[in-house]
Amino acid sequence: MQHILRDQARKYAFDWRDEPVLRVRPGELFELETFDASPGFFRTEADKAIPGNRPGFDRTPPLANPLAGPIFVEGAQRGDVLVVTIDSITVDSYSWIAVGPRRGPAGLLTRWPELSGEYTTKIFKHTPGPSGTTRDGTLHFSERISWPITPFVGTLGVAPEREVTTSLDGQGEWGGNLDIRDVTLGNRIYLPVYHPGALFYLGDVHASQGDTEFTGTAAETQATVQVKLDIIKNKPIPWMRIEKPNSIIAIHANRPLEVAVETATFNLMEWLIAEYAFTPTDAYCLVSTCPDFRINVYQMCKIAKLAFVAGAEIPKKYLVK
Repeated sequence: MQHILRDQARKYAFDWRDEPVLRVRPGELFELETFDASPGFFRTEADKAIPGNRPGFDRTPPLANPLAGPIFVEGAQRGDVLVVTIDSITVDSYSWIAVGPRRGPAGLLTRWPELSGEYTTKIFKHTPGPSGTTRDGTLHFSERISWPITPFVGTLGVAPEREVTTSLDGQGEWGGNLDIRDVTLGNRIYLPVYHPGALFYLGDVHASQGDTEFTGTAAETQATVQVKLDIIKNKPIPWMRIEKPNSIIAIHANRPLEVAVETATFNLMEWLIAEYAFTPTDAYCLVSTCPDFRINVYQMCKIAKLAFVAGAEIPKKYLVK
């Protein structure tokens, strides 16, 4: 199995000019080692998120969310769709979260001075599960609170068509820092391709997160990820899509949130019309009447240029052609 080592996973932009670090065939399983969002800095609770102490934070924007890639997929061309399947995610022995002044929406409040007046880092221990690994392990939030590790990939995508965007605040139809908890095992992620080989990047694994990364960081961790990439030829799509075993989700990122929600819903309608034989009228009425239609708010964090990320989801049981 081909492998990208962690020391090779230090790209900080989605850049179509990058030379590939790996070439794979469609359907080939390969492995990536990823850094956490602040590569290796947070090891103990004594490591505070003070910008002057953090390597790369003398840059604008800071060097955060390092990526493995780009990965060249043989045969991928502009106008194709790249299909990403995550086969496994094995997280490190711990994860971290860091809060403090000007970090997240409470970082400027006087309501709770400890959030805006001092830096705090929490380290969460991971214990292995029945497999002997963290693939089915437990995250320990405190002595009395714990939950199953539910890892996902926070940042992934292909090289955008013309622009170069950072791994910290880059987002678009091609992917980016979207923090979508459904980018995980068992689901297929669809991305439009703009360049030969697709030029795929991946990083920023979280050990767990709920709806939105409210503080600006979640359970950030290093990980080893096994992935395979496939190609659907000549199939333009407007934005990133996700197919779960029992539902489909159309994604969009924008501000304000209602624009992200509206556009994600329009993207879902387009999917229903193009591939599931819905008329525009039926698709429009379905998303207003189906009791199982859902809007997922994946990311609504007020940090830098990040947009809010929404997903419009409908179960497959309603998609009989």
